Amino acid sequence: MKKHVFYVLMLFFVVTACNRDELQNSASNMEIVQKDPLSARQINEKIKATIKTKGRFSWKESSDHFVWSAIFQGNKIASIGFGSSFDRNLTPDSKATEAEILKVIEHYEGKNDRILLSSDQYLNQMDVAIEKQETIIALRKMKNIRYVEPADYRYFENEKQFGNAAKSSSSSSGCGFESTALNAADYTTVSPNAKAPWSFTKHNIISAWNYSTGAGITIGVIDSGVSSEQSLLGSSFNNGLSSGRSISKNGVYVDSVWPWSSGYDGSADKCGHGTSMASALAAPRNNMGQPVGIAYNANLVTYRAASNVVLDGYHEQNGVKIAFTELGNNNNVKIISMSMGHIFSVGKIEDGVKYAYSKGKLIFCAGGTSTSFTNFVGVIFPAWMPETQAITGVKENTANQKCDVCHSGDEIDFTYQMERASGSNIPVLSYYNGQTDYVGGSSVATASTAGIAALVWAKNPSWTRDQVLNKMRQSATYYPTPNSSYGYGNINVLQAVQ
Repeated sequence: MKKHVFYVLMLFFVVTACNRDELQNSASNMEIVQKDPLSARQINEKIKATIKTKGRFSWKESSDHFVWSAIFQGNKIASIGFGSSFDRNLTPDSKATEAEILKVIEHYEGKNDRILLSSDQYLNQMDVAIEKQETIIALRKMKNIRYVEPADYRYFENEKQFGNAAKSSSSSSGCGFESTALNAADYTTVSPNAKAPWSFTKHNIISAWNYSTGAGITIGVIDSGVSSEQSLLGSSFNNGLSSGRSISKNGVYVDSVWPWSSGYDGSADKCGHGTSMASALAAPRNNMGQPVGIAYNANLVTYRAASNVVLDGYHEQNGVKIAFTELGNNNNVKIISMSMGHIFSVGKIEDGVKYAYSKGKLIFCAGGTSTSFTNFVGVIFPAWMPETQAITGVKENTANQKCDVCHSGDEIDFTYQMERASGSNIPVLSYYNGQTDYVGGSSVATASTAGIAALVWAKNPSWTRDQVLNKMRQSATYYPTPNSSYGYGNINVLQAVQ
């Protein structure tokens, strides 16, 4: 049985602000305590130790030397957030600020070529090449700098090289192409001949379909893409009782370890995870005897934004940022679902989430899934952000017993039953035509809850995001007082759409 598992923690960061006049100090007048960068092993050990003792790692609380070391060990690429706002349109002086930052970099780096890697057209964020510690010190003293952080430091890749991956299981990508025959006890057959997963009964989803099926709502999915070999999420997406809708597939991921590479590699899933999430959300209801999605009449706009669920590299993080901004600008999209995350709070992704949220999107993110990390890791990034709804999975017939590999914490907003006593998870379409599989963890809990939101919004198309959320909360286990680790708990979907 396949279980999509990924291992990510969370942190947030801000950067100090000083007067720009201080930038006139020459490099020779700056005190450099340590001239050599820390090794990747030293950086990883420090991050792990901080998380274990404080619960969260922050670049803000790290020294200039530590931040520079991680940038140096990460292909010498830094991500910079600047301006009084994340939104470039809200800061008319953003071009001037960006030019000033580049001048500072040129001054301390002693060159003016191959510095700017990218400048975001919607966000006050850019990626630059930096080699010298003096440059980092100068940048972190500037006002209007929101963050300076490594853009390509690969924590999990380093763990694998150190031989720690097997011990911590932190290298799991969440990928898999398995197909598994479904146990008859794990689904209910609904007309015309579709399989409704067992969890639908637990959340009163089948009964809720008498009131709403998600018609007219468009959901954005940020993941590893959708299989080109699964026609029910392609040419046969719009058929049976799911007629009159559409699926749009996009690719914003560059398949390269080199940050300077360009060229997206398409929308097709090469992992399997994104296909499972799309299935749980909105697989069609027809007579083909396959699992049906919760919002089986909703439209999907999918993004291949990363190779797998661990956002451990420049192109993964950049792809997710782009997906959030493009979905934010898509007026048809009301809901965004992302079941991925990273060990660090990534500034550019945080900006992308805030941008999409500012456009009225209702955003659901996975609370986290792991094995050996579960004992001391809480809700992951970006699920812990206030702009997102953090979702985790719980065991059958419970709202406060997390699944064996799921995270919990006070940032969790809702739960979804996805683990049976038998060990079965949620039936979904396989990567391949005519085949099925199971998927678990907070990933499928997140996609499922996003599907529930689509049912509520479709029933009340004139509602705002907050009205939809309030109805979901009012229909959940712990309303009006959320549980300290499981939020509002499980949603009674029938109640939510009545």
